[in-house]
Amino acid sequence: MPRLEPAMARIRVKDLRLRTYIGIKEEEILNKQDVLINLTVIYPASDAVRDNAIEQALNYRTLTKAIIAHVESNRFALLERLTQEILDLVMANPSVRYAEVEVDKPHALRFAESVSITLAGHRD
Repeated sequence: MPRLEPAMARIRVKDLRLRTYIGIKEEEILNKQDVLINLTVIYPASDAVRDNAIEQALNYRTLTKAIIAHVESNRFALLERLTQEILDLVMANPSVRYAEVEVDKPHALRFAESVSITLAGHRD
């Protein structure tokens, strides 16, 4: 993860639990499952800090609502694809300089709490 420069904000959304169709087995195709999403976003926040105005900030509520709508209304064969689509949604905001998305699929393996995929994107 990049080091923060002055006036760069790091937003973290932790443990966003959603239900979606994820997997390739018949049971997974027919039944929604829980996924757990963790998100880190870095963006320049100097204007938001200076003006104390939501219009100048990256609105994490709007971003989270878009992620919820996308995840819950689509089907995904692979965890990699789901993770990439969430990352693409986040990176579509031009103020985002860096984003990291981790998606956990609880109980995907018999003896493990979960399996996760992490993908990151950045722009200069």
